[in-house]
Amino acid sequence: MTIDLTNRVAIVTGAGGGLGRQHALALAKRGAKVVVNDLGGNLDGTGRSLRAADEVVREIREAGGEAIANGASVTDLAEVEAMVAEATERWGSVDILVANAGILRDKTFAKMEIDDFRAVLEVHVMGSVHCAKAVWAGMRERSYGRIVFTSSSSGLFGSFGQANYSAAKMALVGLMNTLALEGARYNIKVNCLAPTAGTRMLEGLLPADHIAALDPALVSPAVLALVAEDAPTKTVLCAGAGTFESAKTILTKGIHFGAGEDLPEKVLGALDRLSDTDGFLDPKEGAGQYTHELAMAGFGPEQG
Repeated sequence: MTIDLTNRVAIVTGAGGGLGRQHALALAKRGAKVVVNDLGGNLDGTGRSLRAADEVVREIREAGGEAIANGASVTDLAEVEAMVAEATERWGSVDILVANAGILRDKTFAKMEIDDFRAVLEVHVMGSVHCAKAVWAGMRERSYGRIVFTSSSSGLFGSFGQANYSAAKMALVGLMNTLALEGARYNIKVNCLAPTAGTRMLEGLLPADHIAALDPALVSPAVLALVAEDAPTKTVLCAGAGTFESAKTILTKGIHFGAGEDLPEKVLGALDRLSDTDGFLDPKEGAGQYTHELAMAGFGPEQG
């Protein structure tokens, strides 16, 4: 099965370099018309220039594709809405959103200023929310949409010195979970990518040969899979160095203790057994937890 994106219209944020650039090139190579969005700022989010986005557009056009550059800040809803309106007016729709834009302001939590925490949340979380909100109505009207948020292993599993970034990246998994449910009846599929790539975010942190192995181009195939006609939904797909994995939030079967004064001590003493993943559950929505808990307590069949 070949993934053909001919005549699909895609917006890729943060597409002036690194992962975003590779995503934009990969989408265009499969036939998509691409809005290359990039604020052109520094790694910490300061500065602004359209130069990088223009260069990616040039690459796409020289390869025979269609693309336009856009310098909207994802933190500004009005600018994002204008970007979506421009793409829709030019090409008739926005079918694909790859929310990739991000910044870093790394420090240990003890040394991190609240403004640095808030700035990272604003770009990663609210930036993704703004983009999704701007394309949502059109996708519902056309009964078609593919949205990819960019999560991270830092959010899924934690990363020293990245409390702000980790919180933001896990928030996007929660956003995906609910939008996937709300978009299902409209054929809007919403997923997360958790990439590992040798971009400027990792410069100086890993050996040169490791950076080379983590070629951003080896991550973009995961994006193509997540925006395909037959894409999954509510999936966290991890990718790096040519390896692909799926990350899940699961629920262990647990133990029913009932009530009692010694319940806290029972829970504490049984944490190892409570964490046993044998027979784990994969709830399809939040209600799966309480229906399972009620079933364990004798109120109806298992629903998780």
